[in-house]
Amino acid sequence: MKFNLMFLFVALFVGATFATPPKKSKPVAYKADLKTTVIKWEGKKVTGKHNGTVNIKSGAIEVLDGMATTGNFIFDMTSIMCTDLTAGKGKEKLEGHLKSEDFFGTDAHPTAEFKATKITKVNGANYTVAGDLTIKGQTHPISFPANIVITKKMVKATGKVTIDRTLYGIKYGSGSFFDNLGDKAINNEFSMDIQFVANK
Repeated sequence: MKFNLMFLFVALFVGATFATPPKKSKPVAYKADLKTTVIKWEGKKVTGKHNGTVNIKSGAIEVLDGMATTGNFIFDMTSIMCTDLTAGKGKEKLEGHLKSEDFFGTDAHPTAEFKATKITKVNGANYTVAGDLTIKGQTHPISFPANIVITKKMVKATGKVTIDRTLYGIKYGSGSFFDNLGDKAINNEFSMDIQFVANK
């Protein structure tokens, strides 16, 4: 009888132990370091190109079990700067034009947003980032490769994304919508080089 009772006790204990579901890990949010995050842009036209920077207003990336999963980033479009021109020699004119309704219309749309809905690990620190980009109130999906290094205290992500501005209603100087532009034509696509740093 004692043996049977002991066996029953052990069986119940083991059964209860294995029946308890394991605790699920919770994602950890790393917040953007606004001072060290750098966003560079480049736009091309028939006669050359321009490049510059835009600041990030806020952002975060979530990490689960050592891998990046999702993220959210707000860009301050009023901070657009041109770095290949100097003051008094076209810099202010171009920056003003980029902020006008011809381009990003920053009075009505001071921010743009990217929601990374799926970050898939390819191998090592190489990921594919997919999500929704909103510019001037219009949202479209984008995806791009990125290198993401994760430590206990920091996440550093670098990547380059190419964006078709005409999808967001920015058609100024586009040969796809206007004829006889000649050397005034501006490429539909512009690129952004991203160096995103976030701290735990």
